[in-house]
Amino acid sequence: MHDIKFIKNNPELFDAGLKKRNLEPISREILSLYNDYLKVLSQKEEFQKKRNDLTKEISILSKEQSLDKVEVLKKEVLKIKESINLFEKNASENYGKLNLKLLSIPNNIHENVPIGKSEEDNVVLSIKGDDRVFNFKPKNHLELGESLKMLNYDQAQKISGSRFSVLSNDLALIHRALVNYLLDTHTQENNYSEIIVPELVKSKTLEGTGQLPKFSDDLFHTSKDLWLIPTAEVCLTNLNRDSIINSDLLPLRYTAYTNCFRQEAGASGRDTKGLIREHQFGKVELVSITLPEKSDNELERMCECVEKILKNLDFKYKKVSLCSGDIGFSSSLTFDFEVWMPGQNKFVEVSSCSNCSDFQSRRMKMRIKDQKSNEIFFPHTLNGSGLAIGRIIVAILENYQNSDGSVNIPKVLQTYMGGKKKIESN
Repeated sequence: MHDIKFIKNNPELFDAGLKKRNLEPISREILSLYNDYLKVLSQKEEFQKKRNDLTKEISILSKEQSLDKVEVLKKEVLKIKESINLFEKNASENYGKLNLKLLSIPNNIHENVPIGKSEEDNVVLSIKGDDRVFNFKPKNHLELGESLKMLNYDQAQKISGSRFSVLSNDLALIHRALVNYLLDTHTQENNYSEIIVPELVKSKTLEGTGQLPKFSDDLFHTSKDLWLIPTAEVCLTNLNRDSIINSDLLPLRYTAYTNCFRQEAGASGRDTKGLIREHQFGKVELVSITLPEKSDNELERMCECVEKILKNLDFKYKKVSLCSGDIGFSSSLTFDFEVWMPGQNKFVEVSSCSNCSDFQSRRMKMRIKDQKSNEIFFPHTLNGSGLAIGRIIVAILENYQNSDGSVNIPKVLQTYMGGKKKIESN
């Protein structure tokens, strides 16, 4: 959500920010809606004042027994009341139009975001890790999973349709091992608090983090105003909605494992089979709430937490700064982490870490009270994948595969798998 006062005082600057995202200027339209709203409010206040004055006059005339005049004034008050009700309705409608427009505008981008039009203009900041050396042609995760008889799409198709999968035996075990390893690392080493959250949320919750109203087509909607979450970020960030947080408690750091649900409406024909782009997938999420002046450092810290895991899993990966044309709706600055997948001969995103500045906290009315100055202001919120389970399983299968079709288990996961060192066909 944007501050209407900022737009009013800095319309050109606001439009310049939208231009960086390759969007048309919109400040004039917003301010027109805002002025319409203020005009109706002003008219309403004038009529309320007139009603109050007449009410006082009626009280005086009643004491003087001027009943005829009282009746005339009462009729006038009733007409004014009808006008006030009409103004209230118009004000509500105008505010709704203004609010809907503001909710549909993406966040201002950070000064460090590279300017570009598409993912082709994203900037690679670093590449770390060594190339895997194979004395055979590496297979992709689909071939490996199905040859191991632990990845079954026919069963998933019967149960739910396309973009779902069934994992069994050691692949199911490695899924659970990854969840436990990631949560243990983030809670015990990275000082995040583990939270168990609902996977069904209200519309207002998704509005707070920016998924609604603009991206309803990407979500699964159920009855009773409930939606399946696309990420645990939605729940974790909303834990402090409509509240005032003591500044001494910051930063707040949360982590959670949940299933995530996405329509993948914009990915028609892409990765329809496999663990890369599913309607349902597991993910460990990281969320931070911090002081505005410390959010850039908090983003770097979050990225370091992700990188440490990628290094422990011994992957080759790159860190990418998303350009202005590719960055997410709610984000002001985003770094993606992509792991090399030898079976596909390409890098694939496994984590995205974003600073959303005060964009989400404004939408959900989350505020901070400075304990020294008593000043109340909006905090910055951050989120990151820590990590996406399915895509990490893909990375393990493709990077740790052997010529006989078996797959070695990364050392950091072996204790979580009862000491097992290799996945082999049953």
